[in-house]
Amino acid sequence: MEEHNEELVREPGEKMVDEAFQHLLDSYLTSRHRKKVDIITKAFNFARQAHKGVKRLSGEPYIMHPIAVAQIACSEIGLGSTSICAALLHDVVEDTDFTVEDISNIFGPKIAQIVDGLTKISGGIFGGQASAQAENIKKLLLTMSDDIRVILIKICDRLHNMRTLESQPANKQYKIAGETLYIYAPLANRLGLNKIKTELENLSFKFEHPEEFNTIEKKLAITQESRDELFEQFTLPIREALDKMGVNYKIQARVKSPYSIWNKMQTKNVSFDEIYDILAVRIIFKPKSREEEINECFNIYVAISKIYKSHPDRMRDWLSHPKTNGYQALHVTLMSKQGRWIEVQIRSDRMNEIAEQGFAAHWKYKEGEEYTEDEGELGDWLRTIKEILDDPQPDAMDFLDAIKLNLFASEIFVFTPKGEIKTMPAGCTALDFAFQIHTFLGSHCIGAKVNHRLVPLSHKLQSGDQVEILTSNSQHVQPSWINFVSTAKAKGKIQAILRRDNREIQKKGEQTLTDFLARHDMEVTTSVLDKLCELHEVKKHELLFQAIGEKSIILGEKDIDELLGKNTRDGGKKGWWRLIPFLGGKEKVKVVKQAFEVQDYFIVGKDFNRKKPVYITENNITQFIFPSCCNPIPGDDALGFIDNKNHIEIHKRNCQVANRLKSGYGNRILDVKWDMHRRLYFDANIILRGIDRLGLLNDLTQVISHQLNVDMKMLTFKTNENIFDGEINLRVHDRDDVQVIIDELKALRGIQEIHLRN
Repeated sequence: MEEHNEELVREPGEKMVDEAFQHLLDSYLTSRHRKKVDIITKAFNFARQAHKGVKRLSGEPYIMHPIAVAQIACSEIGLGSTSICAALLHDVVEDTDFTVEDISNIFGPKIAQIVDGLTKISGGIFGGQASAQAENIKKLLLTMSDDIRVILIKICDRLHNMRTLESQPANKQYKIAGETLYIYAPLANRLGLNKIKTELENLSFKFEHPEEFNTIEKKLAITQESRDELFEQFTLPIREALDKMGVNYKIQARVKSPYSIWNKMQTKNVSFDEIYDILAVRIIFKPKSREEEINECFNIYVAISKIYKSHPDRMRDWLSHPKTNGYQALHVTLMSKQGRWIEVQIRSDRMNEIAEQGFAAHWKYKEGEEYTEDEGELGDWLRTIKEILDDPQPDAMDFLDAIKLNLFASEIFVFTPKGEIKTMPAGCTALDFAFQIHTFLGSHCIGAKVNHRLVPLSHKLQSGDQVEILTSNSQHVQPSWINFVSTAKAKGKIQAILRRDNREIQKKGEQTLTDFLARHDMEVTTSVLDKLCELHEVKKHELLFQAIGEKSIILGEKDIDELLGKNTRDGGKKGWWRLIPFLGGKEKVKVVKQAFEVQDYFIVGKDFNRKKPVYITENNITQFIFPSCCNPIPGDDALGFIDNKNHIEIHKRNCQVANRLKSGYGNRILDVKWDMHRRLYFDANIILRGIDRLGLLNDLTQVISHQLNVDMKMLTFKTNENIFDGEINLRVHDRDDVQVIIDELKALRGIQEIHLRN
């Protein structure tokens, strides 16, 4: 009777939970997977009970989150029962008293293994100084070698968190959005999850730069009608041609996402109106036979290139050599009758499914069967990850950069002298290629022949290059090599060889020092080493040994005098006082003294509330650090970062340094708001480019100094063959001032490009 009553009395939100789970089951039943409804229902009931009474920040029952993650895994990636169960259970071990062993006993070892992998990613970090997110990603990639589904479910988890980010405080929004743009969106892209990648980018953009996001959304809505008209006019003759050929097809309009538009506006320094590739066209066809689908792509291309002229440099053939994430398509750019270049993507229905759903669309295993990581492109990717992880203890941020360089870089195809194709990251050098082939080739490389032409080791390779590596047994790895290689494998091998060489030099240096001290009846002790390091201005004992081994430090009488206390170089004075003999004049001494003294910066204490925004006013602005990486001014979207001394740095939200900080040190990010009243002035540098003409400089100064009454500190102008490049340094109150100046200067005849220096 009690059980019966418990079912009748539904808690608030229970109906919502039941409906969400039923929707998940309905989606699963329409998929191609084997129908294992019982185990999914069992996982749902288990998770529901485990999370009972817990609510999310939004106020809804916590179980709604695992259901939503499972729904994304099922509907948007196309995964089956094992993944759906793991998604439903993914927070149980971390947030409740149940263990991985419990999950294994109830649901079997495979689901438990995936849940364990997901729990490891979200768990603690290695070491207090390490970056939590970088370490999480390191663990994430380590677990991927067990089962790729771990990372797919983690991406689903991140997507749902981004969709519900509204309920989080602003500083958390910047942290999570920053991590998403830096790590998860490129990961989704690398796995071929194009739709998810685009949504993650747009959601990150929306929370980091809400005003710009809304502006672009409005402009897209305003220009929708003209785009529809262009699409209809452009595709009409294409439809007629394809109908004549008897092709079973559909044509879609693909509109650039707000994030992609904004990103292009930032990198190219152009306005919304100057972006001409917002519209692209996608032709998706059902081939007459799977064996002929590549030929049919080219047949369609031939037909449409008879209607419109194609751009010779903008054809991308991913049919014969698909991208590593499985993407296949033919991209061509055609000149429309309206005088606009329009990209056309031609792909079969199978290729389209892979483009949207990634690896899951041509899954390498059936649900319930063991998956081996040696298969196809996925295996290559996992091997690349392992090479990155081979480096014993990489710095957290360097580790993230290595991932970015290798896993998320666009790819090029390079040929060996025998015609074999090797896939390499874009921007790689001949030396990267040498290490990719074999460590011996890389470590003894003296140069290369690219397309039968001699080039240096640092030569950057292009897609289609044929590369022959030249070696010499007398060649050894040089420290400078690390500066121009980009792949994880090359960097790792060079660092390993240099470490090995350095250990030998250090041993030699240590022996030299031991012998030297023995001749003066002294021994190698910590205090002796500390004194010698201070004398030679070396930070570590190992570096001292190395310098002695390399003979860049020659031991002599001064070292013995120092150790015996006979040398009184500066009378015990430290710091800035040591500079006095070289300065001359009291004023210079005063300047140096001030430079060495600590600024009166605000210090973040234990009771500081990190969830509340930090307001910057005229009265407290000097208490914050404004690094030179991005020079934020009032009106900029900004954030704060608590540095190692508990001072607060202020960065623009789209600053490259801030991007690294958000993804690596998210718990130190603060929300920042400006509360300025146009009393202070800030430096702003405006960059100009255009066609030179008589009187242009006079017009510029008239607008700035007289019309707008703005103080101009510096103006530089260079002209080359009638094209000018200029830079103006102005004193402004805020970002609005800058926009007014840019708008006024844009109207001047001859100015083609104008933007604020980032």
